[in-house]
Amino acid sequence: MSFKPSHFWLTAIAAPFFAMPLYASAADAKLTLPSEATVGVEVVEELTFDSNQARLCDILLHPTRAASASHSLPEYCVIIGNAQLVDERIRVTTQEATCIETHDADSDIFSGNFSASAYAEDGQYAIPCESTPCTLSPGQTFLLTLDEALEITELDNPSAELNQQRQQADGEGVANPIPREDADPEVE
Repeated sequence: MSFKPSHFWLTAIAAPFFAMPLYASAADAKLTLPSEATVGVEVVEELTFDSNQARLCDILLHPTRAASASHSLPEYCVIIGNAQLVDERIRVTTQEATCIETHDADSDIFSGNFSASAYAEDGQYAIPCESTPCTLSPGQTFLLTLDEALEITELDNPSAELNQQRQQADGEGVANPIPREDADPEVE
């Protein structure tokens, strides 16, 4: 194999040096909220509590608009928590969240601890039970109040890195093939 100077080789050698500051700044992205911040959420699917099942684990919540919320989460978030029926009120606590924040074709992925407790829109702890059996349904907005400040560092996004490599390819190799200009050997 002989060495052929070309734009491809120059790009292959120089690209890592130019890309390093971009990766460093992307790695510094964080999803942050202060302690006692409130965000509007709702359940993903209906939860039903009865005398035999007063506690549900690993429930799924997602953000929604709430007039009295002090902050908001990215549109694409899933929050995992637990719910328990106590004295005709549903106590919801959370432990983890995964959020994707989009910017045109790019996206940032955040996943980590999310410690919060549910409050009704009237500001009281836990959500009042308004039916028998007690249910919590999608569309029924309530507030989560963070128990501690939230600071989740962005995760590596392998698909974004792969897309960036494909966009930077100069028509060589598998990442971005350009058809050869040679004649088709089958055609005479």
